[in-house]
Amino acid sequence: MALEYLQIAEMVAREKDIEKEQVLEVMEQAIQQAARRKLAGELGLQPLDLTVQAHIDRLTGDVSMKRLIKIVPMVLEVTSVEESRAAAREGREPEMRPACDKRGYPLKSNASQILLAEAKLTNPAAQLGEYLMEDLPSRYFDGRVAAMAAKQVIFQKVKDVERAKELEVFKDAIGTIVSGIVKRADHNGALIDLGRAEAFLPKEEIIQRELFKQGDRVRGYIYKLNPQARGPQIFLSRTHPQYIVELFKEQVPEIANGTIEIMGAARDPGFRAKIAVKSYDRNLDPVGACVGIRGVRVQAVTQELQGERVDIIEWSPNAAEFLVRAMQPALVSKVVLDEDENNIEVVVPQDNLSLAIGRRGQNVRLASILTGWNIDVMTDAEEAERRTKEYEVLSANLMQNLDVDDVLARLLITEGFRSTDDLLKVSPEELGSIEGLNPEVAAELQTRAQAAATAAAERLAKLGVTEELKALPGMSSDLVIALGEKGIKTLDDLGDLATDELLETIPGGMLTEKQASKLIMAARKHWFADEDEDEEDVATPVAATAHPGASA
Repeated sequence: MALEYLQIAEMVAREKDIEKEQVLEVMEQAIQQAARRKLAGELGLQPLDLTVQAHIDRLTGDVSMKRLIKIVPMVLEVTSVEESRAAAREGREPEMRPACDKRGYPLKSNASQILLAEAKLTNPAAQLGEYLMEDLPSRYFDGRVAAMAAKQVIFQKVKDVERAKELEVFKDAIGTIVSGIVKRADHNGALIDLGRAEAFLPKEEIIQRELFKQGDRVRGYIYKLNPQARGPQIFLSRTHPQYIVELFKEQVPEIANGTIEIMGAARDPGFRAKIAVKSYDRNLDPVGACVGIRGVRVQAVTQELQGERVDIIEWSPNAAEFLVRAMQPALVSKVVLDEDENNIEVVVPQDNLSLAIGRRGQNVRLASILTGWNIDVMTDAEEAERRTKEYEVLSANLMQNLDVDDVLARLLITEGFRSTDDLLKVSPEELGSIEGLNPEVAAELQTRAQAAATAAAERLAKLGVTEELKALPGMSSDLVIALGEKGIKTLDDLGDLATDELLETIPGGMLTEKQASKLIMAARKHWFADEDEDEEDVATPVAATAHPGASA
């Protein structure tokens, strides 16, 4: 019967195309588990409380089995059966505590541990960390167990070995396209047979309107390998932005050889996509190369993606120029970049507004993903109206604070001076060099700006506005005064407001909706900081309590 172990291992290894040694190791684990369960049942213990070691002789097939008892400085036990099971499921060491008898005295030994002094009574040469080994009789593993080798455990373990082998084959395949046959398709997705392995195509990674049935051939992009997953560990996608990149690499030799590079891709799967391309050869048009003669290359990609329309855009290092191209087919009149906010305002003619936004916001959303900028679209008329309101507010403030006329106020705004604070940030020479001004006028403007700043500081002191509110990014003295006069004097006062409430509180044009929203979130930031500190305070004593038990 002993040789039957080796025969079984030989047969399974040949059938599953894995190493015989791996099968034998799996069989040893299976026998260990079976013996441990039987021994635990006799002793009235949990199997996890015991340590059993089995060995199959590689020449004769004979099985030897030993029970191991570890020599320790203190005998420990798991805090509970539930903790033992949870630790086994999660693959971690269970939380332990000193083992005591019913009277509370420390135990000298238990099912898996023994004190050094007790161990020396049996083996005088025993040392800490070593094991006392006790031979187990053959009744803990009979011929039937040997023949079947704990069938269920072996099946699972061999499956694990097969899965590990599959992952080894595909470990460098992330980011590539594979093809396979649909084995099963349901509401969760499709199981794909790749030949050497199985992969899963989740429902959310399938292009809308696509339906697969058993036997269909399907292609997909490997975007993830998950060694911990049960079932297929290879995950495919047909909606991933990189899928379209890989498809173009197949169709366009210039991309495959590096002459053309795809700088970015954005998709609304099944409907529309945008890709940005760059050529490293001056004489090669990257857009034309990707389209192909009579559109043959881009059409091949479109057919694979269920008719998904692809806009091919030439990449540019200039953000404004790149954005104008990305907004095609809409015509862009003007763009305004705000690098601090990573925001671009796009102004289009009224008759191009629907094209710029696109169906369900598709065009502007894809352009935003492709360029990496937040995009606000407005018409010429809306932009002109907003600018007019903004100019009126800024001009009125400068006229009042500096005692100047409308013409001079608008000149300063045009040159980028939006408040009296801005005038104090430049030198008199720089201010005087502006066309329409001279050194004398510049000096007088800065004198008045300083007086206005002093008056504003005195006014703020009377209003009782906190320093934290004044220090918020984007907060000007005019805005602080406007808030203070409405009773908003602390971070909490501002944080309690909604965006529309803040805009209604201050003069029109002083803040945009985005600026108001950002200011409110900055005011609320300290709330979340307090919560994080509270969580840390609560977590610390729990960790301190758990630690001694685990290391005792």
